[in-house]
Amino acid sequence: MGKIIKNLGLYLVLVLVVVTMVNMFLTPEEVQKQYDEISYSQFLTELEAGHIRILQIRNNTVQGESTSAVLQGELHNGQRFLTYGLDVSGLADKASAKGSIVTIEAPQKNTWLMTLMTSLFPTLLLIGVWVYFLYNMQGGGGRIMSFGRSKAKLFLDNKPKVTFNDVAGCEESKEELQEVIHFLKDPEKFRKLGARVPRGVLLVGPPGTGKTLLARAAAGEADVPFFSVSGSDFVEMFVGVGAARVRDLFEQSRKYQPCIIFIDEMDAVGRHRGAGLGGGHDEREQTLNQLLVELDGFDDSSSTILIAATNRPDILDPALLRPGRFDRHITVDRPDVKGREDILKVHMKEKKFADDVDVSILARRTPGMVGADLANLVNEAALLSARHNKDKIGMEELEEGIERVMAGPERKSRLINDHEKKIIAYHETGHAIVAKVLPGSDPVHKISIIPRGHAALGYTLQLPEEDRFLMSKSELMNRIAILLSGRVSEEIVFNDVTSGAANDLERATQTARQMVTQLGMSDKLGLVKLGNKREEIFLGRDISEDRNYSEEIAFAIDKEVKAIIDSCYETAKEILTEHRKLLDKIAGVLLEREVLDAEEFAKLMSEDSESESESKPEVPELPETRVDNLPSNNRDFMA
Repeated sequence: MGKIIKNLGLYLVLVLVVVTMVNMFLTPEEVQKQYDEISYSQFLTELEAGHIRILQIRNNTVQGESTSAVLQGELHNGQRFLTYGLDVSGLADKASAKGSIVTIEAPQKNTWLMTLMTSLFPTLLLIGVWVYFLYNMQGGGGRIMSFGRSKAKLFLDNKPKVTFNDVAGCEESKEELQEVIHFLKDPEKFRKLGARVPRGVLLVGPPGTGKTLLARAAAGEADVPFFSVSGSDFVEMFVGVGAARVRDLFEQSRKYQPCIIFIDEMDAVGRHRGAGLGGGHDEREQTLNQLLVELDGFDDSSSTILIAATNRPDILDPALLRPGRFDRHITVDRPDVKGREDILKVHMKEKKFADDVDVSILARRTPGMVGADLANLVNEAALLSARHNKDKIGMEELEEGIERVMAGPERKSRLINDHEKKIIAYHETGHAIVAKVLPGSDPVHKISIIPRGHAALGYTLQLPEEDRFLMSKSELMNRIAILLSGRVSEEIVFNDVTSGAANDLERATQTARQMVTQLGMSDKLGLVKLGNKREEIFLGRDISEDRNYSEEIAFAIDKEVKAIIDSCYETAKEILTEHRKLLDKIAGVLLEREVLDAEEFAKLMSEDSESESESKPEVPELPETRVDNLPSNNRDFMA
């Protein structure tokens, strides 16, 4: 009913606008189309000559119709004319004496209503339009001037049904939240012991790790009212609105204690103060100040828990992170193998899968992926199965889903000539052979020369067998050699190089520079960290590097980086020169099949090793030294 009344009011305003415009602008134009305007002196001349047949006098406006005239520029027979005069008194008697038919329209009296509408209507119209837009700017359902009302969604009877059973891959984070849940269920138990439960819990982690889902699960477990709001909902174009909304949110929460307030994307409102363009009067800073006051204002009897989520804790204001406000920081990190397996099982509950699907294999083949990536992987596999008219999701579709998430969809429509296709095949084969020969490298999972995504013309996919968290200097050197091996292969085979190694060179240079400046892996420069990243808090990103070293040290860094690159380049060149026949063989098979999986590649490599063992005497193998490695998730793309 309210919506109908609002629309009816809008239509009335539109009708009034149209009528006013017609009266103000269209009526004079219509009059001018029906009558020819002449000068008052010409009218008097024609009247004296007796050429006026009909005359109508309205205030100071004179309209009429002529009889006949022959001179150019004068009135002709039947012509309608219009003229204006300041003093038309006595004109009617004079025209009657000349034989004209005269009508006089009584002067229109302006009533008080007409005067009021004429003077106030434009102002009322502007006010009405402003009120209409003001009303609709509140999300369509808010009241006029309710800017200070919080936009948080309150879940009471429709509380989140998600529980910790629906959240996988973050067992430690769930344990940290258990205390909060126990407090919300039985606060007196803690108060009797004099314990103070954390007032604020900050969930920190990369995007897609399930921070929002974890907060909803906490509310579902505690079975309490749940307020959900985004950090950007506090900041508005009007100054002071954000602070008013913070006050209103906490006032509402006090009515529903015990309850949980969840603020998503906390960095939108909690950025470091003093970095805005408006100084202390910046709207965001006023909002943050009010939030700090409200967190301090929690009394001992309060049963409201504030949970916030962010993936940029480094840009939050220190006052927000101190004890008494956000007491507990819970890291929701990328899941390990076991966590990924549990997450995949959660997303696979309500879907049909073939008997050949092995979740443990999928978990090992998805290092570095977060919950959102794994959910997307399963969804992509389901879409592919539907496209292939299958009633169940198979391992083939899941493998393709992994590649679509990591490298993008195949672009078989991209036409590549035979010469460029041959270059891509040798480039990717060079990556694969060097990765196979160098000890400690991640196994080659797949080689493809089918374009994927927006830039990759081919790729060599390496997947680690287990999660690793440390990386040695030799492993980093091997990784750089693998990155450079594509360029080396081009040079050996074609005696020329292409732009396909641009991404490889960028990553190799970045790794070498990190070894020298951040990891202390340079013998000449020693165990020092050189350079500090300078970050603009307001922009939320690194904009430059603070060089805390001299030009002489900068020159030494460049020399060390180049030395590492040259050394790894020579290593890759020696390997590919030694295995030139194998390079040609595998590249030829890759050109024919376009894709080689791990088994096919391993078979080709073993055939070459068997032929070498027949021609060479057996040499006892030395035991390999095992080193830990960071999760590499290697994807060598040829752009």
